[in-house]
Amino acid sequence: MPDKDLRLDIIDELDFEPGIDAADIGVAVDDGVVTLTGHVASYAERLNARRIVESIRGVRAIADKIEVRPAGADVTSDDEIARRVADLLAWNASVPAEKVRVTVSKGIVTLEGELEWRYQAEAAERAVSRLAGIVGIGNHLTVRPAVRAEDVSDRIRKALLRDAELDASGIRVAVEGGQVTLEGRVRYLGERRSAERAAWAVPGVTNVVDRLLVQ
Repeated sequence: MPDKDLRLDIIDELDFEPGIDAADIGVAVDDGVVTLTGHVASYAERLNARRIVESIRGVRAIADKIEVRPAGADVTSDDEIARRVADLLAWNASVPAEKVRVTVSKGIVTLEGELEWRYQAEAAERAVSRLAGIVGIGNHLTVRPAVRAEDVSDRIRKALLRDAELDASGIRVAVEGGQVTLEGRVRYLGERRSAERAAWAVPGVTNVVDRLLVQ
């Protein structure tokens, strides 16, 4: 798809999404690589914009340069943000809050600690991302291997085959310890993200190296 047409598709999709004020978001496309600029009012809005762009066929990569600029009632002090994050994690059944350390500086929330499952780290970040007043998240939560490395490869292949949105035939999986390497080709960026999620969903995975190419 020509870059000009892809850019128009992206702008249309962003305008169509009711949860995004696309008026202050700039879009540039160069050989399928999309650069997003401008500003939004919340971190959740920034994530939503990126998610939409990732789902569009023809997008090979994204450079997300959108700034988060909370305004009015959304401007919150770091200590108040830290308190709200701690409360959110304590009430989230998917997150062992006692294993997560939280620090906040200039609206950026940093999560640290060691967990047993990748989904716990993702659940923690997902919960925090919806919080008003934050401008960014540094997710430094690590995963401790919970199963033998030789079991991981087979589980990932089965997860890829179960994913209805994913053509797993062009994906190769290599496992060394808790690190998974994905190689091969996928049809669009959203499919690449689905493969990454499938790999992270397997217990024992501590790192995913994505070498998939978007056709």
